[in-house]
Amino acid sequence: MKTAAVVLAAGQGVRMKSERAKVLHEVCGRSLLAHVLEAVRTLNPDPLVVVVGHGAEEVKAEFKGERVVWVEQKERRGTGHALAQAEAALKGFAGRLFVLCGDAPLVTPETLAGLGRAADGRLATVLTCEVEDATGYGRIVRSAKGDVTRIVEHRDATAEERGIREINSGGYAFEAPAVFDAVRQLKPVNAQGEYYLTDVLPILMKKGRVGAFVATDPAEVLGVNSRRDLALATSKMRDRILRQHMDNGVTIVAPDLTYIECGVEIGPDTVVEPFTVIRSGVKIGSHCEVGPFCQLRPGAVLEDHAEIGNFVEMKKSRLGAHSKAKHLSYLGDATIGARVNIGAGTITANYDGVNKHPTVIEDGASTGSHTVLVAPTTMKKGSKTGAGAVVTKKTMGEGETWVGVPARPLRPAPPPPAKPLTPDERRKTLIAPKPSKRSGPRA
Repeated sequence: MKTAAVVLAAGQGVRMKSERAKVLHEVCGRSLLAHVLEAVRTLNPDPLVVVVGHGAEEVKAEFKGERVVWVEQKERRGTGHALAQAEAALKGFAGRLFVLCGDAPLVTPETLAGLGRAADGRLATVLTCEVEDATGYGRIVRSAKGDVTRIVEHRDATAEERGIREINSGGYAFEAPAVFDAVRQLKPVNAQGEYYLTDVLPILMKKGRVGAFVATDPAEVLGVNSRRDLALATSKMRDRILRQHMDNGVTIVAPDLTYIECGVEIGPDTVVEPFTVIRSGVKIGSHCEVGPFCQLRPGAVLEDHAEIGNFVEMKKSRLGAHSKAKHLSYLGDATIGARVNIGAGTITANYDGVNKHPTVIEDGASTGSHTVLVAPTTMKKGSKTGAGAVVTKKTMGEGETWVGVPARPLRPAPPPPAKPLTPDERRKTLIAPKPSKRSGPRA
């Protein structure tokens, strides 16, 4: 059977109290809508239609280049009205049509597959779940045989109906084009004066069966309508992400004190210490040590056996195998080789106020405490800096040691003098003089 999908993402989200479109607010590094689209794409829908409304241009810009058919609901008059806007984009389509909410980021591919299986032989199948407190949700009303007879919104429900614990998630599997025939018959007879998508069920029941698929985890149907909902969804997603990494062989010492976003790769036998933040797009190898109190930002890569420690921040940088940055450092736009030791307080000063510049630290190099490498700078193999050195846009030779502000290379040790040197003489032999700025003889 052919499959298509419509994601309803036109709502303003008044309770979010935000100028930004609700579906662009993020949960663990991805927008609400991005989470939904990721799950929906596992169904291989063709076409995949997204109905936008509030902040439509902003939403479309966020997903520029993706295979999505955009439809705008300029006048927002309910979920039934929103689906009606997608009919033209689905002209000629006959098959199974999934309709999902763009603000429910926790729905999983497994649940959507189950919904599809349950839809066999039915004109409509509702994704539902049972919750302890159903306040605010539409209630599922069933017949004695267990078929769904209707969904009643909370504000329209009687006292008896409000006692029902099975709720509507806002997700459906319909047969098309039958669902659009039903949508055209909707009337706004309710407290809100809107066209409810739920009202298509009694219409479809006259032509065939209407059923439900119950999600096992109530979190999957959680819709985000407020900042509190956003925090709850983030907590649920964070827990899911941490469990996946632990199941893959990663030790997370204190899950309650660790934040890892979506799209992070971590190899087995890596240990993540408390108060660590790992953003989307980070890749960590096997047998690494991460944290405590560190942040890995997008583009950070740790090769096998690398170590990142207390109050270290990495961004768009690679730390080579068996290399260490254990204390109080910032590594930005840096490529660091194998078996490098980054001293406490080392900073790669990558931004000059206009552009970002790279830093390269080759195998076996090391930096003294509080070194500043002003990019673009290269430390060749085995080179070193002394404590407090400031290297300004230079290339340090292989095996050299640089000290001072600005840093200069130490001269090779001179032969033993005929007589002891004074302290001033000894200092002058160790520090290379600054090169002269004059290019020729004076006139």
